[in-house]
Amino acid sequence: MLKLEDSPTAPGLRSPDWYKSATRWTQLTFVEDDPQRYDPDFWVDVFRRTESNALCLSAGGYIAYYPSEIPLHYVSKFIGDTDPFGRLVDEARKLDMHVMARVDPHAIHADAAEAHPEWVSLTVDRQPREHWAMPGIYVTCAYSSYNFDFMTKVIVEIAGKYDIDAVFGNRWQGHGVCYCKACEDNFRAYSGYDLPETSLAADPVWQAWAAWRRTTLTRLVAHWDDEVKKVKPHASFIPNMSGSSLMEFDLSVIKKHCPILFVDHQGRRNVEPAWSAGRNGKRIRATFRDRPVGLITSIGPEEIPRWKDSVQSGPEIEQWIHAGITQGLFPWFTKFNACIPDDRWVEPTANAFRLHAKVEAALTGTEPTAEIAVIDPATTLRHWDPDKRHLAELNDLGFYQALVEARLPFEFISDQVMTAEALKRFKVVILANATYLSDEQCQAIRDYVAGGGSVVAAHQTSLYDEKGEARSDFGLADVFGVTMKSPPRDKVRNSYVAINGVHPINRGFHNSQRIIGGTELVAVAPTTELDQPFLTVPDFPDLPMEEVYPRLPPQGVGVSARTTAAGGRIAYIPWNIGEVFWTYLAPDQGLLIANAVKWALGKAPEVTLEGRGVFDLGLHDSADGRTLCILNLTNPMMMKGPLRDTWPVGPLKVSIEIPEGKTLRSASLLVSGTELIVTVQGNRASLDITEIETMEVVHLLWA
Repeated sequence: MLKLEDSPTAPGLRSPDWYKSATRWTQLTFVEDDPQRYDPDFWVDVFRRTESNALCLSAGGYIAYYPSEIPLHYVSKFIGDTDPFGRLVDEARKLDMHVMARVDPHAIHADAAEAHPEWVSLTVDRQPREHWAMPGIYVTCAYSSYNFDFMTKVIVEIAGKYDIDAVFGNRWQGHGVCYCKACEDNFRAYSGYDLPETSLAADPVWQAWAAWRRTTLTRLVAHWDDEVKKVKPHASFIPNMSGSSLMEFDLSVIKKHCPILFVDHQGRRNVEPAWSAGRNGKRIRATFRDRPVGLITSIGPEEIPRWKDSVQSGPEIEQWIHAGITQGLFPWFTKFNACIPDDRWVEPTANAFRLHAKVEAALTGTEPTAEIAVIDPATTLRHWDPDKRHLAELNDLGFYQALVEARLPFEFISDQVMTAEALKRFKVVILANATYLSDEQCQAIRDYVAGGGSVVAAHQTSLYDEKGEARSDFGLADVFGVTMKSPPRDKVRNSYVAINGVHPINRGFHNSQRIIGGTELVAVAPTTELDQPFLTVPDFPDLPMEEVYPRLPPQGVGVSARTTAAGGRIAYIPWNIGEVFWTYLAPDQGLLIANAVKWALGKAPEVTLEGRGVFDLGLHDSADGRTLCILNLTNPMMMKGPLRDTWPVGPLKVSIEIPEGKTLRSASLLVSGTELIVTVQGNRASLDITEIETMEVVHLLWA
């Protein structure tokens, strides 16, 4: 295998295109006593073993790991006459690696807080916000001169002193509402309001603050990037976007200033499926399809107690990285503390990175593709406090799980960039519960349907406009073919939908007469000719037990289905089916979702996979071929990590559609490294896979 130290100069090194060849990242986050204890040679060996071609390294902010000359920029008291940041930057450059300097401005020491109280975030009772985890230090105001002035000096100093390609901002966005005088004045000048004291989605003051925050943070990203480029024209400031699907920023500014993006979703927490690693990558790609996106993976557990200096199980590390690769994300691992009390993470991380190196050529230049798109409802999610936003995503999570179980490849598209032109590359568009949609967004869906597109929608989709104002009817009532009879109801118990006649959407339920319905319902009536594969069973008491029986026969729309004049298909489900499926995981609701999507598709899916197991699929296209990533999720720890071991599955039969005008030349399995015998019938290539351990990559090349 080619060693990094023997390789030719890395493409794009120290050029504006540096990010294009930064595809495997090591991140080391120093702790304060590292300078006198850590072994640089160990880390150089890690760079080699993982075949990393990029490094993200702690430089400054809360603590500087280089001899900073900026007053009040706290330098590690253990640094002595060394320069740990500069040392590893030099070692990485010797290996032709790209380098990004990490800064963290979210806290300051007491001397800086005393000298500049205006840098400190204030609580709602106007008291300095002491750090929640480290007494004696203070949380900074992200919207103040601390970031715009002081941190700018830090960033410029690092870019001027060291051979870097970028500066990476971590925890730079602030922690909620700051009640300092500058925030009060600036927000009042922007909105006319006093600062909000609640985070209710319906509060216009909260919405105004969220918009002001987006404007301020976006301006900060542009400012820092401009200042970095004054020192190093090829370099960039790259903000940590977390997993927010870019809803927190002005997209035009991000498009101009951020050539590469990262998902800071470092591992599973509590009950969480492994596919969520790729989900956030899809969400960022839903806004910027042309940006490379990396997945940050922690080598330690990500649970609330934050055992940041511990080690995750090897199979869990590998599965998380593989899940990102499946959905087109390049790998990045992060280690807190340069000293190594437990090295069990090194080999599994190296294994996963080497797998990426093995399949990288087949994925380079490809574009993730799918016939099915889920609308990422940024307009809806923006109405929620980030700490409560997960409650607004339950329907989306249920649809995601159902599509994974149905083995249907799909992509996301953000409603922020949703146009009829952008939608037309998909055959089916899913709105799991896009409650808030503007008139323009509704029109984009309407135009897509007029062009022959199909839609699967559920619950309160389009009942509110982008400002949060309730509509008298669905904004997409004409698309759904129904009208709202009465306002939504919640906290419904003992709700069911009854199978009505024979229809592809109600197949597979055997002799069942009814299945579980919603806990939130919208009563609707048809406005056009449509099928009703399910009828609503009017809910009835759940106690006393003697009273648990239906009072009325099934009546009213439980699921509607219609074919449009343009040839598309529309399925609408007037209850929270996604949330019900995600919360209880009863198979009936997952089957109903899958049936509705397959019916709306109106053809055989591009990819079919036969055999026992659960798989996440990622389909990638280029002019030269088609690449199918198959992630094996079959494991008792699929929904709750950490994995103890991987469970191989197989045999499997895979059928992949050959695009019109293409002829198959060859097929291979890139992970196992074997050529395949492929049967071509019509426009489909069929092949057998004997066994998959963690993941496999099917690579088809066209003649």
